[in-house]
Parts: sequence; C-alpha cells; structure tokens
Amino acid sequence: MAAELGVSIATVSRALHGSHEVSQQMQDKVKALAKARNYRPNPFAQSLRKEAPHIIGVIVPNLVTHYFASVLDGIEDCATHNGYSVFSANSHESHELEEKAIDNFFSMHVDGIIACLAQDTIDYSHYEQLADIDMPLVFFARTCLPDRFSQVVGNGDVAAYDATKHLIDQGAKRVAFIGGPNHLDMVKRRKHGYLQALRDARFPIDRELVVCDKIDFDIARKATVELLKKDSRPDAILAFNDILTYAAFDAIKSLNLKIPDDVAIIGFTDGDNSAFVTPRLSAIMDQAHEQGFAACELLIKRIRGDRKIYKKIVPMILKFRESSEKKKP
Repeated sequence: MAAELGVSIATVSRALHGSHEVSQQMQDKVKALAKARNYRPNPFAQSLRKEAPHIIGVIVPNLVTHYFASVLDGIEDCATHNGYSVFSANSHESHELEEKAIDNFFSMHVDGIIACLAQDTIDYSHYEQLADIDMPLVFFARTCLPDRFSQVVGNGDVAAYDATKHLIDQGAKRVAFIGGPNHLDMVKRRKHGYLQALRDARFPIDRELVVCDKIDFDIARKATVELLKKDSRPDAILAFNDILTYAAFDAIKSLNLKIPDDVAIIGFTDGDNSAFVTPRLSAIMDQAHEQGFAACELLIKRIRGDRKIYKKIVPMILKFRESSEKKKP
C-alpha cells in the first residue's frame, strides 16, 4: 500500500491508526485502499512489536517424527534457559512452505531462526536473502551455505562407516543403502561413510544396491521390495533415517524373509521404538536433543554479536541389537 500511494510504510501505519501526524486526506486515502485490499491488522503481530519479546523461530521438515520432535525439545530447553520463546513451523518437506515460514517469522520480528532444509529445497536464495539482511540463522542436520551460517550436524559419515563395517563383520556380502535425495548434504555424508566401508573391505561397489529417492515411507517400501525380489538381492540394509528404516523393515517382513538370517538391517533412528520391535532393531541414534540444544546455543551466540561461523558435530551412538547380528557362515 505504501508503494502504491507513494508514501512510507510508517505513514501508512500512522494513517491506519488515525495519527494526528498524518493529514485527514491521506488517512482517508490509506483507509480506502486498505478496505479495497481487504487489509486487516494482525493484533498478535502488533503486540509482538510493542512488547518486543525474545523469540526464536524453528523450521522443521516433519514435526511428527521422533527425531525432529526431540530436536525441538532441545531447542526449547536451551531457549527457555536463556529467556527466549520458541515458535515452530512445519515445512512438510516443501520448499514453498519453508519460504512461507521464513516470511512469517520475519513479519513476527523473531530474533533469529533455526532451520533444517526441506528435502525438495535446492534453491537457497531465500536463505541468502536472510544473510544479506543480517538475520541470525543456524542450520541443523540438513544444511546449506556453510560459509554464511553456522550449523550443527551429526557425524553421519563415521556412523554409517561403522554400521556398514559391523554388517560386513557379521558376514554380510551385499549391503544395500536406502537413502534420501542425493542433493541433501546429510544423505551425502551417510552415503560416503557406507561406500568407504565397502571400499576398505575390498567389496565391489554395486550401484543397484544404492537406492536414493524421496524420504517417503511408501516409496522406500516399494523400492526395498523391488530390491529384495532380485536374484542378487542384498543380505543387509543400512537405512538413512527412521521413516526409511521402518519402510525397509516392513518390506523385509512382507516378503517373509527372516531378520537377520536372510536380511540384516541397521537404521538411523532416534526413537525408542527400535528397542521394542521384533527382532529388536539395531539403531544409529542421532542424539537429537543435544543437536537442538547446540543449535540454539549457537544462535543465541550470534544474536548476542558473535559473528564467527561454527560447525558443531554431535557424535552419534550405535546400538547393535538382534536385527544385525548375522550368523557368520
């Protein structure tokens, strides 16, 4: 409205509030345009500006998973300790919703943002704009622009290497990797560790055993079923995250294959459910709460003036259980 009327945003705001600093003629013009545009002031946003609370915005791709819920819990613990409130937004793995969340947080005048990329985000211009306006931001798990923003990640390459080596040590000869989109740095790290373990064991790299697609239960389950129906099927699987882990687990059982005798499986998953399925699932645990706490600590440092770019690595914990205890021949 300000651009259309050729006046400042402050003038429009004063006119809408009936300020004596704006002429009656301009007030009438602004209010008429506001009515035509169906503009309504947001009382919540107004109260935020007046009371100036300390708020951190958090963007997660899938809030219903245990991992992201635990990350958010860690962020809230750190934020509360430091006098901040936390507002979260779920991008539902959508680039478009991710951008909208950033716009909403900017409109709310948050002090800073903690974000994890949606799986279909390949254009980072919305984050570059935040860097250009000096908005404090920290990435966790799935990251980008490491020269402009601090980040908190797990040592997924090391964990994937150790998990793959464990499967090989247990007698596996054909280890498959069920992953997410290849452009995600998180996928790259975990796949790199898996491939390096195969190379160090002098195993040939079979690209048919590397299945990277959307992070989606049904897609991963179907892909795993197709993989297991091949004559040269895998005898072990390393799965990228909890959604893909349980998709692969279900696929194995749907074909009446025995875990781990026919197919062993290890998954990246932070939830407690891995200890209660049958057989008990070997898991690579992210320490999600610690990641969230660390991301919030780095963001508060940035808000308070520390301009150094940090990369914090939170080590993962491997718990080998029944699902990967293959019998050696």
